[in-house]
Amino acid sequence: MTGIVDYNAGNIRSVERALAFLKAPYVLSRNPRDLEGCDRLLFPGVGEAKYAMEQLRATGFDSFLKDWAKSGKPLVGICLGSQIIFEHSEEGDVDCLGLIPGTIRHFSSVWRDSGKSAELLKVPAIGWSDLTYRNGGSPLLDGVPEHSDFYFVHSYIIQPAEPSVVKATADYGCDVPACVSKGSVTAFQFHPEKSGRAGLRILRNFVRDDLGGDGV
Repeated sequence: MTGIVDYNAGNIRSVERALAFLKAPYVLSRNPRDLEGCDRLLFPGVGEAKYAMEQLRATGFDSFLKDWAKSGKPLVGICLGSQIIFEHSEEGDVDCLGLIPGTIRHFSSVWRDSGKSAELLKVPAIGWSDLTYRNGGSPLLDGVPEHSDFYFVHSYIIQPAEPSVVKATADYGCDVPACVSKGSVTAFQFHPEKSGRAGLRILRNFVRDDLGGDGV
């Protein structure tokens, strides 16, 4: 069974529709206790990091997610959920969950420090970008050809402390960590649930133990 973390900052409906299409059972809840018996968690999100962390602390999901990651159970963060699993975000200057070492920085900060000019690129980055696999890729990318396109919407960029955790990147004036994985925790900066067949394949890989047949 898959649990979906609802903390009033998530792109919940599109994730629900994707799992329904895959015929994958799930539990959606704003109460951590309802998700304790799940086999894996989806942690989606859109919006602002500081607000999201306030919601997680108010509901108890902050400690729940930390304990979940320590237990070694699978967790996938999507978009904002892929960012606030790191230690700190420039967005609201807020401390985050710290499940993977690293920070979240605005595109302008990363471009400036890299010495690259990205003046013609708009922020937020909105649209389709293809992936280049790094460090052997991720099992959740199995069956997804390299350079497949995925849908991104973000102004801030993951900056992991350990380059080896980056499993795929996109190009938007710099290398954008698009898939990051350490232990049982994986983060997708893009929206797999909004990325057509390739995105559904990722979600299917994640919930495969609850499905029969080859599917997507």
